Amino acid sequence: MKAFYTDHFVLPLPAGHRFPMEKYSRLRDLVSSLSEIELVEAPPATDTQILYAHDPSYLIKVIEGNLSAQEQREIGFPWSEKMVERSRRSAGATVAGAKTALQEGIAANLAGGTHHAYRDAGSGFCVFNDSAIAARTLQKEINPSLKIAIIDLDVHQGNGTASILQNDDSIFTLSMHGENNFPFKKEESDLDLGLADGCNDETYLHSLGECLDQLDARFKADCLIFLAGADPHEGDRLGRLQLSTEGMRLRDEAVFQYALDRQIPIAFSMAGGYGKEIESTVDIHFQTIKTALQFQKQY
Repeated sequence: MKAFYTDHFVLPLPAGHRFPMEKYSRLRDLVSSLSEIELVEAPPATDTQILYAHDPSYLIKVIEGNLSAQEQREIGFPWSEKMVERSRRSAGATVAGAKTALQEGIAANLAGGTHHAYRDAGSGFCVFNDSAIAARTLQKEINPSLKIAIIDLDVHQGNGTASILQNDDSIFTLSMHGENNFPFKKEESDLDLGLADGCNDETYLHSLGECLDQLDARFKADCLIFLAGADPHEGDRLGRLQLSTEGMRLRDEAVFQYALDRQIPIAFSMAGGYGKEIESTVDIHFQTIKTALQFQKQY
């Protein structure tokens, strides 16, 4: 199974910044111990690919470093050339993962899931929306009739993704998230389910089953993009839900089984994870990779 990585393109952050940048290199170190995984450096998303999902004036502002102080605050990162490169690579990893999945069944982006980025603005640690870029790139560069479903199980709603793809019937957006969590103004996905604070394994897995049934009834996908956020875990600082580590594994299994049963290729990204201990987040991400590997062998 191919896993695309970008962690050596480090985004320089001030000391004490709350974004856990080091989780990516730690995850790659763990993944490199698995002989059945081929680590591949992610290519950068091209301007053309980014423009399938983003406004030209926004892309130019990002490239040229003309984001205002307020726009940088909204993103949560100070601008730098490295920030631009890393954001391109993170999107490029999902594009490469999605193209690979079409051939091989499953592929991973060891970062990505930047679902708060809007067409014309970044937000919430997200500069470019990798899922929207990847979905549109498959349609533009592989086959215009491909129908793609984005299954977003990060604890925060995929507001940017919902907004960018709002009037696009060829891409289905599903977001299952904490109702009372960021972003406080939600957008309208094709299917949204907001969960109450403290939601446990049983409630979560039952809700996920119902969402996947609805997706199946409403949309026939040719490809899936899965945001496997680690932040619904009970050890997350920002998550507010109470999923156990085993519950997280069963969540991943449910999505991969859904794809396998229908023989739909699936590309997945790590999305959010803000564990009180960084190890717990890295372990959840690593568990997702190992779960995917078991399913990839069955395609």
